[in-house]
Amino acid sequence: REYTPPTLAIWGKHDPFFIPPGAQAYRRDNPNAVVTMLDTGHFALETHVDEIAAGIGELMERERARA
Repeated sequence: REYTPPTLAIWGKHDPFFIPPGAQAYRRDNPNAVVTMLDTGHFALETHVDEIAAGIGELMERERARA
């Protein structure tokens, strides 16, 4: 909690293993964390690769602009 590195948590809201409260914990520990819940399960990359790639790109662009 002392450090707040750029954090992106993209979560499948129907994941039975990594449940949504785990994603929200990132915001508690890092108020600047970007947390996105997708309408999918555990294998989000298989079903939502375009959305995840876009989220990574957006985070990287924001960080480049800040540098």
